[in-house]
Amino acid sequence: MILSVSRRTDIPNYYSEWFYNRIKEGFLYVRNPMNAHQISEIKITPDVVDCIVFWTKNPLPMIKRLDEIKDYNYYFQFTLTGYGNDVEVNLPNKKTKMIPVFQELSEKIGKQKVIWRYDPIFFSDRYTKEYHLKAFKSIAEALSGYTEKCVISFVDIYPKNKKKYGWIVKL
Repeated sequence: MILSVSRRTDIPNYYSEWFYNRIKEGFLYVRNPMNAHQISEIKITPDVVDCIVFWTKNPLPMIKRLDEIKDYNYYFQFTLTGYGNDVEVNLPNKKTKMIPVFQELSEKIGKQKVIWRYDPIFFSDRYTKEYHLKAFKSIAEALSGYTEKCVISFVDIYPKNKKKYGWIVKL
């Protein structure tokens, strides 16, 4: 089983204490999205979990306790983009805080276990192609030697979100 932690909520950043408690207990509960009354207990011990994939913009709350998951295979999908606080609210400064956190995590667990995500990419009056090229280059230079892989993607604006995200320019 691959345990994806998590794409909807940044568990490493906001709920790392909960996650470590679940690891300690060896199970977690999952609610069936089609039947809210059906709850399943899922075993998450090392003999069942083949790999844990952490999706995060800030793994700092987990770093000091990584020895608690030493019996698991795992890696981090660490998102670092060039967006400011107008897009990524409540995220610490990238240059002074998040890039050093990326580097620290890489030094602790190895660069092959920290994948840099520069996504989603969208274009607006502020976040132009030129802006992204400059931001990407700056982050790439800072992460040189700290990762072996970078993943990018472009934002998809779904019809139901078109009104909410109308300020984003389509490609």
